[in-house]
Amino acid sequence: MNATAETPSQLSRPPLPPFTLESATQKVRMAEDAWNSRDPARVALAYTPMSQWRNRSEFLTGRAAIEAFLTSKWRREQDYRLVKELWSFHGNRIAVRFCYEWHDHGGEWFRSYGNENWEFDENGLMQLRLASINDLPIDGTERKFLWPIGRRPDDYASLSEMGL
Repeated sequence: MNATAETPSQLSRPPLPPFTLESATQKVRMAEDAWNSRDPARVALAYTPMSQWRNRSEFLTGRAAIEAFLTSKWRREQDYRLVKELWSFHGNRIAVRFCYEWHDHGGEWFRSYGNENWEFDENGLMQLRLASINDLPIDGTERKFLWPIGRRPDDYASLSEMGL
């Protein structure tokens, strides 16, 4: 085995398609938790080695590009907190809506709204991610995502519950 070969845990990422309501909801929460870790290497492992991304107007291919993108993103987007919500699912595809809050290095706060379309391979790794995102400047007093940095608590309100 060479240094770039994947370990068995990297080859499969349950839950696997075809998705049910329960497994799609679990997959969305797992993605939210990973992104809230702000660990680019951890997040990148959920994607196939040649995963295709469209993120806003950027097009990426592969884990190395994803990890580099996320590293840059979280340097720029300080105190990042994200909530994802299942929108729809079918077979090996999941549609998600999300919202995250962050501030820039100057201290200006933003709430970013978006939608993602995900497609998974048979091992539960994401092979395609299409994301559309809009940023809204907000006053720091308007923030809604106030839990400590990291995983959103299970009892914290969902996007729908917050009216977002």
